[in-house]
Amino acid sequence: MTPVGEADPLAVVAFGERALNALGLDPAMPAPTASCFGDMVELADELIELVLAGTKRATASSIELLETDDEPVPQVGGLWVATDGAARPRALLETTDVRIGPLSSVDDAFAWDEGEGDRTRAYWLDAHTRYFSRTLATAGLAFHPDIPVVFERFTVRYQEP
Repeated sequence: MTPVGEADPLAVVAFGERALNALGLDPAMPAPTASCFGDMVELADELIELVLAGTKRATASSIELLETDDEPVPQVGGLWVATDGAARPRALLETTDVRIGPLSSVDDAFAWDEGEGDRTRAYWLDAHTRYFSRTLATAGLAFHPDIPVVFERFTVRYQEP
């Protein structure tokens, strides 16, 4: 699997301008941040397609990784650009709900909203245990079953093919 690269800041700004214009929002707003779902090209491509298809409406992030990467905790009403595996902007998302809790506190409804695999809590826990184990280790951090996680729901405000 291939790690995802960084999005081109100019492409993100141009995408943000198109999105804000299409939505009738103030184009002078600060440019949204950009990131992909997952850490590998193949995973990012798979997950953005679930977003664009309307299946995926939630995501989970490790608090420890956000802190390590100096990234803010998502806030309700926040806008962000989701990219694909090639780091190309594909969708403008708006955060609609944020909850922080241990990994094990995920419930059936959140697992369903994440839209991955068979959409069960068991699948979600298995997939996210593997994902967080890998990404935390890469950052030199230890995984444990109750790592603090941001459970974030979002809506798609704008998308491009």
